[in-house]
Amino acid sequence: MSGSEIQKTRIINELRDFIRKLLQDPKILDQSLSIAREQLVEGNSPAVMARIANEISDTTSVHIPEDPAEHSEADRLFLELLREVVQEEQALY
Repeated sequence: MSGSEIQKTRIINELRDFIRKLLQDPKILDQSLSIAREQLVEGNSPAVMARIANEISDTTSVHIPEDPAEHSEADRLFLELLREVVQEEQALY
């Protein structure tokens, strides 16, 4: 297996674990979106995204490292998707 294949496999496994967690506790999505909505009114700077990650870690069973440099691809993807969903909601109003 090449390095990129190993990386892809690792990312897929992280996403599978994360999706499993969401399916086991659907409240995670509501809580995460609520946190993102509250925080993103201040913009989407790295500091705001770090606060979102920290609050999600503090209030749900999802653990996202405090230091953005330690975020996995799955962590970054989840935070990016939260931001996109909130921005799309705001564009509708």
